[in-house]
Amino acid sequence: SRLVHYIILTIGFLVGLGVLGMDLTKVTVLAGALGVGIGFGLQEVVNNFVCGLILLFERPVNAGDIVEVNGLQAEVRRIGIRASTIRTNQGADLVVPNSQFITATVTNWTLSDLMRRLDLPVVVNCKADPEKTINLLLSTARAIPRILQDPAPECLFTGYGDNSVSFDLRGWTNQENWAAVRSELMKAVYHAVCALQREVRASGEPLPDRK
Repeated sequence: SRLVHYIILTIGFLVGLGVLGMDLTKVTVLAGALGVGIGFGLQEVVNNFVCGLILLFERPVNAGDIVEVNGLQAEVRRIGIRASTIRTNQGADLVVPNSQFITATVTNWTLSDLMRRLDLPVVVNCKADPEKTINLLLSTARAIPRILQDPAPECLFTGYGDNSVSFDLRGWTNQENWAAVRSELMKAVYHAVCALQREVRASGEPLPDRK
């Protein structure tokens, strides 16, 4: 619609000159010379203008998408013909030149769907049984309604130190407020791990032999 708007304005301007009796050939030559001069001075503006047209036709970014540009995560509020407006999580509105969306690497978290994987590192006492810990973390994740069952949560044994063992709990959500889901998962895992630690300390089992 914006492209049609600009075309109508251009045609109307040319028709108006014709009605006034001006020689359009001379106007074309003058416009060409003027365009070359303006082009050198407004390269960035023209670049952003063309990038705006690419955004409107190609649609790699849409209003309402959650994007990450240059390490900044924000919601796209408006895509203009020269610049776009994004709103950060802190409530600040930023005007970003359209060329940033075309020439830079842009992460669009919501282009195809709202699904996002939540990664939660978990460290427990080295006396804890890995298999039992994995089952506990998986059951904790499955019990949260906003964690998807397909793809199913998974838990990996990622390493161990002198006094601890490390796991990586992963779960998927399709909630727009994914940070709240991650917070809910962390709270549930915290209580589960605390109960496991108390059980391990109460058992008084010796440290496992890793030789």
